[in-house]
Amino acid sequence: MSNIVILGAGSMGTAFSIPCSDRNHKVTIVGTYLENQFIDIINKRKFHPVLNCKIPANVNFVKFDQLSSVVNNKTKLIVVAVVSKGIEWAALELSKVLKSSTPILILTKGLSLYKSNYEVLAHKMERIFKKKGIKKTNISAAGGPCLAKGLSVRAHTSVIFANRRINIAKKIASLVKTNYYHIETSTDVIGVEICAAIKNIFSMAIGASEGICIDRSSQSIKSKNYLNTAASLVNQSIKEMIVFSTKFGGKKDTVLSLAGIGDLYVSADGGRNSKMGYFIGQGFSYKQAKKTKMSGITIEGADLIKEIGKNVNYDFSIKKLPLMISMINAVLNGKSLKIKWEKF
Repeated sequence: MSNIVILGAGSMGTAFSIPCSDRNHKVTIVGTYLENQFIDIINKRKFHPVLNCKIPANVNFVKFDQLSSVVNNKTKLIVVAVVSKGIEWAALELSKVLKSSTPILILTKGLSLYKSNYEVLAHKMERIFKKKGIKKTNISAAGGPCLAKGLSVRAHTSVIFANRRINIAKKIASLVKTNYYHIETSTDVIGVEICAAIKNIFSMAIGASEGICIDRSSQSIKSKNYLNTAASLVNQSIKEMIVFSTKFGGKKDTVLSLAGIGDLYVSADGGRNSKMGYFIGQGFSYKQAKKTKMSGITIEGADLIKEIGKNVNYDFSIKKLPLMISMINAVLNGKSLKIKWEKF
């Protein structure tokens, strides 16, 4: 039995606690400073209302002000499960309590910019830790197709843990894998994290397939005849994920693995990004769809476009990334989606 601390009481952090609990680890989930009321609700009912699941007996929820007391020399693993916008905050707070060389696993998926350069979240945390005087870091990143609700009910789930030191990724995997939570390992931190992030943009494009499959036709005909179009967009998405990832040091094989194709499949088959893509395909602008159809819902692909979209337009030609840039321009310019099919 080991002590595992998870920062973030949302769906993914809580779902990750299930295999940890089944391995008989003592798990403490620390809510962010925004989740105090949510923690009270969970502790009162011993039930997670979003996942609709009971909380295992060896999983405890505490408020953020207890972070310093639960992270100690007995902590074998710290898991970061906050939203992508909260990574910097998480790194700053963990830097105050982190014990030397305690392994960290990032479940958060995202990509950011630092001094106009693309930066994966593991490297972002390392940079912040070093700035705070923590020179030795031990950070792994999780990728692959993992919907929180599926994991929470112990559906067979395959993911990938990445660390430049493969033995560390394997050690973490051995700590939490179960007969339903299957874990592959990789040294390609950049590739795994880039795939985890940009697949959300492509999921939006694939989600638009029903609306854009035929130029002039009724909705009834479109709804029955969009799969050819969706398949074409999936194929192009994979090609462009390879172009983007390999340019910044990721490996082609990573795109062709759980981190790329696997995660893209899950997201495109009905996640939030795909749903937003559906509305954009129906002719809504991103702003219209966000306001009238998905208000209050985080759309990771759109948030990423706002973060890196201008840089992508600068770094790549429409010939290299016709699908990605078409979606970026639709979101940034507030216009309908116009895919450059002739560039495929």
